[in-house]
Amino acid sequence: MSITRQKAIESAIQYRAGDEPKLGCKEVPSYFGVNVFGDDQMKARLPKDIYASLRKTIEEGVPLDTRAADVVAAAMSRWAIERGATHYAHIFYPLTGLTAEKHDSFYSPDGKGHLTIDFSGKQLIQGEPDASSFPSGGIRATFEARGYTAWDVTSPAYLMEGRNGTTLCIPTAFCSWTGEALDKKVPLLRSMQAVNRQAQRVLRLLGHKDPGMITASAGPEQEYFLIDRSLYYARPDLLSAGRTLFGTRPPKGQELEDQYFGTIPARVLAFMTEVDSELYKLGVPVKTRHNEVAPAQYEIAPVFETANLATDHQYLVMQVLQSVAPKYGLACLLHEKPFAGINGSGKHLNWSLGGPKVGNLLNPGETPQDNMQFLVFCAAVIRAVDLHAVMLRGAVAHAGNDHRLGANEAPPAIISVFVGEQLAEVFEQLVAGGSRRSKKAGTLAVGVDTLPPLPKDATDRNRTSPFAFTGNRFEFRAVGSSQSIAGPQVVLNTIVAESLDYMAAELEKAPKQPAKFNEAVQKLLQKVLKEHGRVIFNGDNYSQEWHDEAARRGLPNTRTTPEALDAMACDATFQVFETYNVLSRREAESRFEIYREKYVKDVLIEARLCLTMARTMIFPAGVKYQKLLSQTAADLAALGKSGCTTTLDEVNGLLANLQKAMLELESVIQIPSKLSAARECRYLLDTVIPMMNALRKEADALEHICSDELWPLPTYQEMLFIR
Repeated sequence: MSITRQKAIESAIQYRAGDEPKLGCKEVPSYFGVNVFGDDQMKARLPKDIYASLRKTIEEGVPLDTRAADVVAAAMSRWAIERGATHYAHIFYPLTGLTAEKHDSFYSPDGKGHLTIDFSGKQLIQGEPDASSFPSGGIRATFEARGYTAWDVTSPAYLMEGRNGTTLCIPTAFCSWTGEALDKKVPLLRSMQAVNRQAQRVLRLLGHKDPGMITASAGPEQEYFLIDRSLYYARPDLLSAGRTLFGTRPPKGQELEDQYFGTIPARVLAFMTEVDSELYKLGVPVKTRHNEVAPAQYEIAPVFETANLATDHQYLVMQVLQSVAPKYGLACLLHEKPFAGINGSGKHLNWSLGGPKVGNLLNPGETPQDNMQFLVFCAAVIRAVDLHAVMLRGAVAHAGNDHRLGANEAPPAIISVFVGEQLAEVFEQLVAGGSRRSKKAGTLAVGVDTLPPLPKDATDRNRTSPFAFTGNRFEFRAVGSSQSIAGPQVVLNTIVAESLDYMAAELEKAPKQPAKFNEAVQKLLQKVLKEHGRVIFNGDNYSQEWHDEAARRGLPNTRTTPEALDAMACDATFQVFETYNVLSRREAESRFEIYREKYVKDVLIEARLCLTMARTMIFPAGVKYQKLLSQTAADLAALGKSGCTTTLDEVNGLLANLQKAMLELESVIQIPSKLSAARECRYLLDTVIPMMNALRKEADALEHICSDELWPLPTYQEMLFIR
């Protein structure tokens, strides 16, 4: 065994958990949200009128009263300093897919040799980070550096505790000097406004005089891998690319299905407990933790929150997972496919619509009025998914997710909707005119006779569906584990807003008399389901029969990121974003440029790393083994013994193939000049990635036969099963 591997394994085996602080389950209510400047703190520290003004902004979406900013800033800074904060930071979400922050001290010199607290309403509301070094897709040139962060009052400020200090973190939006969105938050907030506006129109038509603010809500499940940190640092590919570029399958993988929901290893459970505690202090309502399907794979999931807050909390979940792991000698991997041959990781985005006055709009209910409401909103979502499937697919397109989508662990690239047998039967009756009887008593006529009650678990789950109705929400299962949930939600909110706009416009033409209006609703539902029911599929999405059927139905199937981005970057996409003021054409086009650039950079980093590791680690190990076998054969020949050289012949062939594959990859790794970003993506997809795969095939075959003493990289068996 190589010295590097041996030391890594010894370190992993000898690891002992330290005496970390223990927070008991009985204490959770006392410290939940303790590091958040949330409602309790605002109510206790702000004047009643200022507090009431902020609540109206948060709950009803009324414009923020900027005159209150100085009062809020004073109260917020006092609270933060009391809890040990020395700095504040505007936290924003640039198009890198990560968070960004710039720390400023609360203190400024007074000119007399002392420090004074300096944090005003202006500093709370607005910051000015350099915008030139973040991806802008051409919106900002390097010499045009000005960018602004703007306080998002709907997402509470919080304290991030470090080893030697505490920072007040203020969630903000990030835009250019010209007012164009440079981040994930601005389009999300715009899309939430759009879907709120259109949902209220529909609800008023359905009889709600004052439906109140309607918000999109989300509950994202997060899958991740944990491996020993010593093994992680011995793998250059994990360190730089987030996934293993080489590695042969271990003798045991996930075949025995003994990992899923199994007993959580002690070190992992200790890690999970601290993660939960840290997230509780930050007000993140995490609920579930368990072993996932693959060895060394786990999941954490929260309960539902408004879309914007859920997104900010999702960033915190990823951050805390990765920051706590080293305390336990672990590394947290968020890549969609860190290991070939076993399941990768996703981020199932549970999504719904509702408000305090109307409840969950995707809850079937039991009364005729609720049934009508549910069917209208459910049909609107189905129409949106069918009309804008390429937008949903494009929202989850990136290099990491290409390794996962379509395998027997994640939904395929064909976007379809699972509704279950009972709801499918209801839709069939609607299309047929409501004359047939359902499985339960009562004929179906919207708003007249009762819809059969649809309990929360009216049907089995379908793990192969990319977009599944699960009782009172839809679950978008194609989101990648490393992705922000903001982009998929922007698309979902926008296309549903467009669909609700269509439904409202149609219903506004209907007669006002209840009976005739109900008849108009039923006709509209019939029309929508006839035209867009093709997207409903309750069967096995992995089967070839479905792929053939989907093609007959005309459903798009964009298997790779370059294909998905090319399909999404069209006039129809730009128009729907512009119509609902979510993204201007210039903002949308810039994002496609950024996503393509990111794909190119990701693949090139992997290709260069692939070549370097093959040349400097894998090929030399093979040569050493070749020399050992050759010397053995020569020694036997000198003794007059005839030795079998089958292994030597195999190693010779693999090394020759490996050298050839390295040369071929090197010859294509330089992208031809003067290609557009879209063509660069296609070049990498069609030329470079196949060469990387060919090189990996030879290297993995060599690992399978090479002496374990000589192999330089921690193996899958070690990484997946050393706990």
